[in-house]
Amino acid sequence: MVKVVLDTNILVSSLLTDGPPSIIVDLIANGKIIPFYSNPILQEYWEVLSRKKFSFDSLQVTRLINDIVRTGIAVECKQLSKNKKINEDDRIFYDAAVEAMAFLITGNIKHFPKESFIVTPAQFLTIIANQSR
Repeated sequence: MVKVVLDTNILVSSLLTDGPPSIIVDLIANGKIIPFYSNPILQEYWEVLSRKKFSFDSLQVTRLINDIVRTGIAVECKQLSKNKKINEDDRIFYDAAVEAMAFLITGNIKHFPKESFIVTPAQFLTIIANQSR
């Protein structure tokens, strides 16, 4: 089973449009990939997805985050990374991915160092497709 950590922008994008982020969210809901999260990540999800500027339906947001918790695994990041190339706001995602040995899927790849486990939604879907062959 493939392990992932989702940057918040993936959830935002999945609620705004169809495309790779919504396919990834569907894979989680259908139990095809396992999301990993930490308490700080869940707090960020709730805070961002509840912003008035998005006007997301609260039931839809609740369902999305509950799917992540229901099908996912919580991680506790014992040691925060010291990598200076990571945007401080994004460190929680990086650290969770390192702790879980999971892919970090983000639409803001430039906020992270170039590492093989940090991928865009399209890159991740290509990886998954290649593993299925």
